[in-house]
Amino acid sequence: MSRAVYLDYNATAPVRPEAAAAVARALEAGGNPSSVHAAGRAARATVEQARSAVADLIAAPASTVVFTSGGTEANALAVESAVAAGARRLIVSAIEHDSVLESARATGAAVEVLPVDADGVADLAWLAERLGRWDAADGKPFVALMLANNETGVIQPVKEASEIVRAADGWLHVDAIQAAGKIVIDSRGMGADTLSVSAHKLGGPQGVGALTFGPRATLSRRLHGGGQERGRRAGTENVPGIAGFGAAARAANPRELAAQAAWRDAVAARLKAGGCTIMGEGAPRLPNTLCFATPGFSSELQVMGLDLTGVMVSAGSACSSGKVKPSPVLIAMGQGDLAACAIRVSGGWNTSESDWNRFAEAWFEAHARHAARRAPAAVGVE
Repeated sequence: MSRAVYLDYNATAPVRPEAAAAVARALEAGGNPSSVHAAGRAARATVEQARSAVADLIAAPASTVVFTSGGTEANALAVESAVAAGARRLIVSAIEHDSVLESARATGAAVEVLPVDADGVADLAWLAERLGRWDAADGKPFVALMLANNETGVIQPVKEASEIVRAADGWLHVDAIQAAGKIVIDSRGMGADTLSVSAHKLGGPQGVGALTFGPRATLSRRLHGGGQERGRRAGTENVPGIAGFGAAARAANPRELAAQAAWRDAVAARLKAGGCTIMGEGAPRLPNTLCFATPGFSSELQVMGLDLTGVMVSAGSACSSGKVKPSPVLIAMGQGDLAACAIRVSGGWNTSESDWNRFAEAWFEAHARHAARRAPAAVGVE
């Protein structure tokens, strides 16, 4: 039996050996980073070294990195902080992760959707026009635009968007959770006021993330209690998780991952020749991500069929309690008819070219079996 092939890194990446070792060392060492004795000081040093590593990954000052329980909390902290600062109307792109969209809705503020084109790229002309007629009664404009979409891999024109938002004296939040470790990120250079990342997407442990903030953003206190994270997030820090995050951030090398674009594109060419639609094909994409659909072959059947052969992919976002449903992202791109037939293939730090090729062979075999099962139903039909 062939070895299993894992191509669902956008859901979660396998833990890097460096990260696992860092977690184990921190667990063994113990210590509360708020304690002043030797064990506490050592734990504090571990946290601050990881903070510097995460800051380096996204080109941000270490003093602006706040550790959280994950990307969802980091996104919520940004949204809630903007509302606490007076934003009463929020603009959220049509391709944002639910952790941004649902956090925005939960604040009670009015939420508008920034549309995208057929490739899933934000409509900046719409954004400029909307901010040009902003009502001061709605407070400071808040715009959420992710750096790279988790389903399609499409990279957004964040720097250009930041110039539009800044001209309106607004706040731009960038969800960089899927992009971190896959492309080079310059959080300050791109003009992000807040930017979120998560450890488990780049080979760190699950359950730890971070938010960085710029000089124009004021963070509110989401959790109350002690003065941890410089008073921005109370609670004893998750030292093992943070240590693993730091190790994964140090190990991440976007330039090495860039080689996967050629492997991905070779597979995409075969799929397209076989009648598949490649999502976001006309836009810049993460080098590790392929989202495609074929009419009449449901996402659920594809995922299950591939899984039976030892190839693991997904039907899109993994944050829907295991449910397979049409993707709102693809619907926003005008792919409503194909949204229920799309799957996502995503590689990562431990993926080889042979993994991509194995996926392609398994998919074509699954498609052939599916077509053969459907064929009898068409016999005798005029």
